[in-house]
Amino acid sequence: MIEFINVQKTYHNGTTALQNINLKISQGEFVAVIGLSGAGKSTLIRCINRMHEITSGQLLVDDVDVSKLKGRQVRHFRRRIGMIFQSFNLVTRISVIKNVLVSFVPNLPMWRKLTGIFTHEQKIRALEALDQVGILDKAYVRVDQLSGGQQQRVALARTLAQNPDIILADEPIASLDPVTSKLVMDDFKNINQTMNISVIMNIHHVEMALQYADRIIGVRQGEIVFDGAVAEVNQGILDEIYGSLSREAQTPAKESYAHV
Repeated sequence: MIEFINVQKTYHNGTTALQNINLKISQGEFVAVIGLSGAGKSTLIRCINRMHEITSGQLLVDDVDVSKLKGRQVRHFRRRIGMIFQSFNLVTRISVIKNVLVSFVPNLPMWRKLTGIFTHEQKIRALEALDQVGILDKAYVRVDQLSGGQQQRVALARTLAQNPDIILADEPIASLDPVTSKLVMDDFKNINQTMNISVIMNIHHVEMALQYADRIIGVRQGEIVFDGAVAEVNQGILDEIYGSLSREAQTPAKESYAHV
């Protein structure tokens, strides 16, 4: 369970990124966060793993107040939460499996960190994670030889290897073509359904959000203006989230949600 209670986030320059955020996300949900650029979507999900600190309010994960964790507690907490970025965050000059094995580094003894020697069990877990996202055959290929979609799958496998309860995804398909985007979204959905891992995704592709998520959270100017099931989303809701831009910018979404 993730719970925001009256959460506010104000940056040092005085910009208010989030205000009056109150929501609960249960284990196993697939949640898509949508809204205009700068609305506060990325800030919302990055507060969950403390990439951003909240200014006031409470953010609870399984009844633990995340803002009160310190030092080793924060590092241990973050092991439960996988983070997927638009830019993949991979080391492209080394192999796929070595990138996945990076997920184990924080818990390694110093001598293993220095030598880069991983256990047999860790290697098996890394290979299993690659198999789960369909790129086991690429395990010993250099990352810079892969397509963008394959690289995003490597990033997803790296996250799976750490056995998370929650996956946060910040625009994971923004740089991918439509066909590859669908394949990556299929992976997220499969992981969500078969492993009961919560997925909270910040996404600009509204049609993809409506196709894959169970729940939509609409953010506008740092506030939640919609929180409900995909079936409840209509043009009026999109107007509320996107304002005057909704009918022009979200035309594909209008066509898609008509079939949901």
